[in-house]
Amino acid sequence: MPIDEDVTGQEIDADVRQELLTLPKTLADDVAKHLVMVARLIDSDPEQAYAYSRVALRLASRVAAVREAAGFASYATERYSEALTEFRAARRMTGSADLWPVMADCERGLGRPERALEMAGAPEVKQLDKAGQVEMRLVAAGARKDMGQLEAAVVTLESPELASHSVQPWTARLRYAYADALLEVGRETEAREWFAKAVEVDQNGTTDAAERLAKLDGIEFVDALDDDADEDDISGDLPADAAEAELAEDEAEASAAAEDTDEDDEDDLEDDLEDGIGNALDADDVAAEGEGMFDGGDGEDYYEDDEEEDEEEGYGPNSQPGDRR
Repeated sequence: MPIDEDVTGQEIDADVRQELLTLPKTLADDVAKHLVMVARLIDSDPEQAYAYSRVALRLASRVAAVREAAGFASYATERYSEALTEFRAARRMTGSADLWPVMADCERGLGRPERALEMAGAPEVKQLDKAGQVEMRLVAAGARKDMGQLEAAVVTLESPELASHSVQPWTARLRYAYADALLEVGRETEAREWFAKAVEVDQNGTTDAAERLAKLDGIEFVDALDDDADEDDISGDLPADAAEAELAEDEAEASAAAEDTDEDDEDDLEDDLEDGIGNALDADDVAAEGEGMFDGGDGEDYYEDDEEEDEEEGYGPNSQPGDRR
C-alpha cells in the first residue's frame, strides 16, 4: 500500500521503535511507516487504517505494538472478534493489563455484556492506572445498560472521579456517560446539569454534550447551508407568533394575486390556495445491582474461555508464529 511522502517512520513513539529493533532494519522501517499510517488514518478513515494494520501484521506479527495497532484498527471498524484476538496476543506478549478495558468493550460489541462484567471483577482492573479504571467503569456501566439494568448503570458511574473538580482527559466522557445514564432513567433535570458540566470541560469536542444539552432546552439547529432545506420546514421552527405572521403575509399576497386574475380563473386559484395551505428498581435492589463495577464475577471464567479461544486461534503455548496464516 502507498505510504504518504512525508512519512519517515521516525514519527512513532520511542518504546515502539525499541520493539522494532528485533527486526532487520529495512523491515523495521517498513513496519514503522505502516504503523504511522494507521495512527494517521484511524480517526478519519478507519477502513484504510485497518488495511495498513493488516500489512504491518503480516510483516511483524510477533511484535506487541503491531498486534496492539491491529487491534485498535479492528476495533475502530467494529471488527470486535478480530480486535479481541489481537489485544489478547498483545497482552500475552507484554504482560500489561492496559488493554483490559478495551478488551471488555469488545465483549460488549460481540453481544456479551455479562463477560464484560466478569472482566470488571478480574484482578487486572487493580493493575490499571486511574485513567484505565475510569475506562473500565465506563465499560461496566455500558454493560449494565446493555443488560437493561439502567439504575445499576447510574450507580456504577457514581464515583470519586465523577465528584472530583479536577479536570482530566477522561472527565468529559465520564460526566457525559453519567448524564446519559440519568436521562435513561427519567432524571431529566439532573441529566441536564451533568450535560452542562460535561460541556464545561469538553474543550476538544470529544462528546456531543453541547447538542444534547441544547435538545433538552428545546433548541433545534438548522443547517443554513442545506440546499434541501424547505422554507416551510424552516418556518415551522419559528415561534408561534412569527409563524402566524408569516402565514398571514402569504395569504395576503395570495389574495392580491387573486384579484389580478380574470374572473374565470378565481375558482381555480382558490382551489390552488386551499391545496397549498392544506397540505425501575428499588433503592435496595439498585444498591445490590450496581454497588460497584467489580460486581458480576471474579474473572476466573473469563480466563478459562480465553485460554480455550487462544488454542482455537493458534496462540496456545505450543503454537508457532505462522499458525494463524
